[in-house]
Amino acid sequence: MAEPAKRHAPATARNRDPITELLREILPDAGRILEIASGSGEHAVHFAQVFPDLDWQPSDPDPACRASIAAWAQEAALDNLLAPIDLDAARENWPIDRADAMICINMTHISPWSATAGLLAGAQRVLPPGAPLYLYGPFREPGRLFAASNAAFDRSLRKRDPEWGVRNLDDVRADAEKRG
Repeated sequence: MAEPAKRHAPATARNRDPITELLREILPDAGRILEIASGSGEHAVHFAQVFPDLDWQPSDPDPACRASIAAWAQEAALDNLLAPIDLDAARENWPIDRADAMICINMTHISPWSATAGLLAGAQRVLPPGAPLYLYGPFREPGRLFAASNAAFDRSLRKRDPEWGVRNLDDVRADAEKRG
């Protein structure tokens, strides 16, 4: 029996409303929003519904994720939700050359550093000056207690793949700042 295309990520229901509230403050009133590593596609559908004046461009390098995004999009039938594109943040060549904002939810820790560096380099290429790049996920923050649950999560990620793990926010900031 074939696996259904539509995937479900339980964290989406938990984090989409707080993310939406922050996005209301930083996204432009109109334009194209590029979502990197859209995963199941549930965030893309939610945000396209909440922000009807924005064209939402989901992306993912995984064909199964793109199939899930397409299934969610077909069910939602939203005019402003574009077909998912094959985009690997770590690669230099992206299939899109312009966006008015970018978001990336829960990718930086479940990928090698090259994906985060590629994401920042891609943002430099496709975003106009001053356009927002919004990252969501766990980070190590200097001077702040690293929760035991996040430490356990970090260990489990690194056990699955030594290149994965909760990133130091200062490292991400430094790379972003050098790219403008």
